[in-house]
Amino acid sequence: MEPIAREGKRGVTVPVHVVPRAARNEIVDTYAGALRVRLHTPPVEGAANAALIAFLAEVLQVPQRQVEIISGLSSRKKVVAVSGLPAAAVETRLHAAMAAR
Repeated sequence: MEPIAREGKRGVTVPVHVVPRAARNEIVDTYAGALRVRLHTPPVEGAANAALIAFLAEVLQVPQRQVEIISGLSSRKKVVAVSGLPAAAVETRLHAAMAAR
C-alpha cells in the first residue's frame, strides 16, 4: 500500500476523503490517493469538520489541537495536518485503525 502521510511544512499531511452521514465513524480504506473516512455527523455548519478532527485525534492518540484541516473546509476532499508525530507513526496508527474495522 502506498504511503499517504507525508512530512510537510505544517507537520505530517494526510489527504482525506470524507463520507458524511455514515452509520458510524470509521476509517475505511484509501480512495483516489486519500484516506477514506466515514463520519456519522452531517456536513452542516462545520459539524463534520469538527467531528473529523476529534475522530482523527482519537485514532492518532494526540490532542485535538495537534490536528488541523489545512484545505478543503467545505469539500469532501480535505488535507489534514498532524503535528507532534512523525509520518511513520501516523501511517502505523491509521493502518491499525483500518485493520481494526
